[in-house]
Amino acid sequence: MIGFVTVARVGDIAPGTGRQVTVQERWIGLFNVKGRFYALDNICLHRGGPLSEGVVAGNIVTCPWHGWQFDLTNGILVQDPSVGVTVHETRVMGDEVQVRLSE
Repeated sequence: MIGFVTVARVGDIAPGTGRQVTVQERWIGLFNVKGRFYALDNICLHRGGPLSEGVVAGNIVTCPWHGWQFDLTNGILVQDPSVGVTVHETRVMGDEVQVRLSE
């Protein structure tokens, strides 16, 4: 497992939004929810939509393609809690947002 990697600055992602970042060739959706950052695999389980382009409401992101919803805190699919996407650890160091990939 690699350590933390700086992927953005705190001011780069407005609260209530997300953006795609890449860590070791892996697409990660990075989201800011009221100043707290969440990272998860950026590919929706349904048809591969970019979760980082979805609407964020509270801790839920809605895929922009077909409306599947994922909990940013744990990656669980709201419509079917038996599946989800991988979440990754985040931290803020100064003004740097860092992500560490999960296994």
